[in-house]
Amino acid sequence: MSTDQNQNLSTEETFEQRNQRIEKLNELKEAEINPFGGPVEDIQSTSEVLKQFEQCAEEETVEVKVAGRLTAQREMGKSIFADVKDSSGRLQVYAKKNVLGEELFEWFKKLDLGDIVAVEGSLFKTRKGEDTLKIESFELLSKALRPLPEKWHGLSDVERRYRQRYLDLVTSDETRERFKTRSRIIKEIRDTLNDRDFMEVETPMLQPQAGGAAATPFETYYSALDCPMYMRIAPELYLKRLLVGGFEKIFELNRNFRNEGLSRHHNPEFTMIEIYQAYSDCRGMMNLAEDLITTLARSVFGKEELTLGDGSQVSLERPWRRVPYDDLIKTYAGEDWFELSEEERRQRAKQMELEVTSEMTDVEVTNEVYEKVVEDKLIQPTFVTRIPADLVPLAKTCDDDPTKADVFELEIGGEEIAPGYSELNDPLKQRQKFEEQLKRDGISEEEIKNNMDEDFLTALEHGMPPAGGMGIGIDRLLMLLTGASSIRDVILFPHLRPRS
Repeated sequence: MSTDQNQNLSTEETFEQRNQRIEKLNELKEAEINPFGGPVEDIQSTSEVLKQFEQCAEEETVEVKVAGRLTAQREMGKSIFADVKDSSGRLQVYAKKNVLGEELFEWFKKLDLGDIVAVEGSLFKTRKGEDTLKIESFELLSKALRPLPEKWHGLSDVERRYRQRYLDLVTSDETRERFKTRSRIIKEIRDTLNDRDFMEVETPMLQPQAGGAAATPFETYYSALDCPMYMRIAPELYLKRLLVGGFEKIFELNRNFRNEGLSRHHNPEFTMIEIYQAYSDCRGMMNLAEDLITTLARSVFGKEELTLGDGSQVSLERPWRRVPYDDLIKTYAGEDWFELSEEERRQRAKQMELEVTSEMTDVEVTNEVYEKVVEDKLIQPTFVTRIPADLVPLAKTCDDDPTKADVFELEIGGEEIAPGYSELNDPLKQRQKFEEQLKRDGISEEEIKNNMDEDFLTALEHGMPPAGGMGIGIDRLLMLLTGASSIRDVILFPHLRPRS
């Protein structure tokens, strides 16, 4: 075996074990038995078979065929009990020498845990009352050359679950159920929005300019067009072009990419849904967020109460709390926070052990308080409203205070689940806000023109209706709904640092 193959063997997978399985593989080939069989017709899931036990009469003979992975084997002389596991569950099977015949029985004995088989036979109950399939014939569909892991424990195994998710799915019912739940939740989101006459659309993932959010993009190069391109950080600016084009209720559920850090709450490739509704505003989006998340909880879990990863309880009972940003800052940083001078606010933030740099604006210092001190205290569903306009350049300002944006951030379980806006549709104000943002980012006057998304601004100048918009991070929503403690637990193949 090559050095690379040796390195890929885990503690459960020794050279000898793999070699023994390859010897069995060669025996099968010499006997002209295909160890990697073809398609199998008329198979039933193990869950369907188990339902038939309830429906058939005790004296009735029912013939069935199932396919799956061998996950347990118990030899008892001239008979063998084994477990066959598929995506729907586990079924006990029973191989008997005088039923299969001596040759076929011997081949069945040589099967290893992890092998994928198709078995056919009749249903019966053992003396202990366990539902069982008596094997009358079987076929090997895939010979596993490596054993399945026996245990998961310790930090190294947690990492291996992420690196070899396929093994995690084989061995952990909890993991498999979580990703089935993910699929059901995404389907329910689509169904709920389709029922409300929203149309699902697709916009470019490769973009000539990375816009729609403040984040570092992944860069690439488009050889055919001889120009740099960026993996999208958000679909917002293209979806707003569709509002200009006359699509009034739209959503996109797809991937975004941000070239930033890895953490318990961040993966650089993540799933997000963005929703836009013409002639609405951020209050319309608040109502939609309440409807959507409570519908998910009721339809998928049958309840409106959630248990978080740390054991704390969240009630989704409506209406959800709505509170201005400034009120929360004063609650956690002092009633006099906004009466202090800029320097006094910096000093107090430092006393709160926050990282405050000389480059940060006064608004950014206050937002550091919000993100590091306030946010994780918001366990029950809370719409944080009237956020500083400088932080949200794509939103309308409040009619009574142009320093505040008419937006919300939905916080549940101490995490931001969804931001929502009354979308800015004034092209002249939008240009001004873009310019101010670029200046704050240190872009020179000469370079501002090159960094301006003129195509988007041109679209706005053709007239975009007033609209409400909202983005929901699907992975974080899954963490909330399933009680997962890490974003890696709800992403099938999370990004990991290369092995050293």
